[in-house]
Amino acid sequence: MKELFRKIQPHSGKILASFLLIFFIFLVYNLYQAPVVGIEEKFVYLLKKYGYIILFIWSMLEGEAGLVMAGLLSHAGDMNLYIAIFVAGLGGFAGDQVYFYIGRFNKSYVHKKFRGQRRKFAFAHLLLKKHGWPIIFVQRYMYGMRTIIPISIGLTRYSARMFAFINLLSAWCWAALTIVPVWYFGDEILVVLEWAKEHWYLAISIALVLGGSIVYYFNKATKKVEKGSKNENQFD
Repeated sequence: MKELFRKIQPHSGKILASFLLIFFIFLVYNLYQAPVVGIEEKFVYLLKKYGYIILFIWSMLEGEAGLVMAGLLSHAGDMNLYIAIFVAGLGGFAGDQVYFYIGRFNKSYVHKKFRGQRRKFAFAHLLLKKHGWPIIFVQRYMYGMRTIIPISIGLTRYSARMFAFINLLSAWCWAALTIVPVWYFGDEILVVLEWAKEHWYLAISIALVLGGSIVYYFNKATKKVEKGSKNENQFD
């Protein structure tokens, strides 16, 4: 079994891509075959029937939208809150493990594919060197670094077992911190979503402004931290 695992690890990226493609085809087929009328009703039917499977895959891609969906379905009684947190955490854990092993066993591919991201990889190494394991725990909340950090840690000699342990705890905390508030404030969120559906033109404008502001803030904050880390590194 260990020998098989070692053979699979170098191809983890290709396996993930193939798996996601098969899953996407599966969703499209079931969406088409759903025994209800209307695209919205078909999506709701699909979420209720395959909710945990969709949540797991969505969490592998670390999409908070999937966790929000799980929170709303848990609020409506179509999902169990605790199982949703457990499944979402496992999905987030699995996704980062794949990224980690891409870095660990595909170094030449990483250096070639992410050539334009060299500054981010250098920044990730500085963060790991300066802060250690807490970086693994908080990287899910760092915009623009959520894929880079697991891959960059895989490029180092960092313990795979320690990474997996911290990654699992981090993933479950990430899932709980997102799903529980949505579950608790489900009624209020549903009211907002209904308003957004009726006033989609205003909702899109607000979403663009808020989304742009968040992206700008995190980009600025990341560059500030990166600059500070480089300055401190010069005096080491």
